[in-house]
Amino acid sequence: MNHDADLFHALSDPVRLRILYLVREMELSVGELAQTLAQGQPKVSRQVKLLIDCGLLDRRKEGNWVFLRLGNRALVEPLFALLDRWAQVHGRNPWLAADAARLTAINAERSAEAAAYFATHAAQWDRLRGLHVATQAVDRAILHALGDHPLGQVVDIGTGTGTMIELLAPRANHVIGIDRSPEMLRFGRAKLLEQGITNADLRQGDMTALDLPAGSADTVVLHQVLHYAHRPATVIAEAARILKPAGKLLVVDVAPHHREELRREHAHTRLGFADEEVLACIAAAGLEGRVEEQLAGGELTVTLWSARPLPARLRAV
Repeated sequence: MNHDADLFHALSDPVRLRILYLVREMELSVGELAQTLAQGQPKVSRQVKLLIDCGLLDRRKEGNWVFLRLGNRALVEPLFALLDRWAQVHGRNPWLAADAARLTAINAERSAEAAAYFATHAAQWDRLRGLHVATQAVDRAILHALGDHPLGQVVDIGTGTGTMIELLAPRANHVIGIDRSPEMLRFGRAKLLEQGITNADLRQGDMTALDLPAGSADTVVLHQVLHYAHRPATVIAEAARILKPAGKLLVVDVAPHHREELRREHAHTRLGFADEEVLACIAAAGLEGRVEEQLAGGELTVTLWSARPLPARLRAV
């Protein structure tokens, strides 16, 4: 098989070029592509397969959904540099403007779904937030704990609808948000698109077994997620695994409490954490931890713990 011939064959069809331009803007399912292109889903699936086979597109499974994203950067980036230059000289294909308009409609549909979901759950979330200090105070404490320097490659474990991504993306090179719930990720993706946050990538995953390389993150955040974990030490160990040697882990959760309804009604596995327990988990993961701040002011106290990898000479002792 001639890979060069396959690549140029894939680029020879205008529909396949339109697909590449659309996926460049945002991750899309085959159904959404078919809707945007006004073509049948089987036909679009065949075109997508050709693009995947030559490395220009990649598939990402999320629950029952499969999303398409750009593939091999070594292929894709030079290709778009050439296409953009061609458009500057010869003008853009009129199909692309029509596709962009339909893509805007899909964005609006996603945003409407997200708004309906948030409206349905707003009262419940407001009640939960009312149990502890105001969100703005927690956000300020998080930014203070992370310091003034750029955050680099950020991983937000248990991202939910992307609240931490909204806070941290302006100071990050790139943010990966990971959550087990496809529904939450779908709504989070719509919210981030609506706000114009382009340096973020939301993925489905398990916080105890992250599909990320060791030593790949400058900053890792566990924000109000540890109380859902059956094995908190495993979650912290996995966060430690992906930290770079000079990276930083920030854990934000509640101190011990007796609100049993949070276990019954909101699936909280743990009713908060004592400092010594979190710090012991951090130490067991080969990190050096400290209590950054405790925020009282409601029925629940929010605690921030930070951690950094120990120097290699100390880990070996």
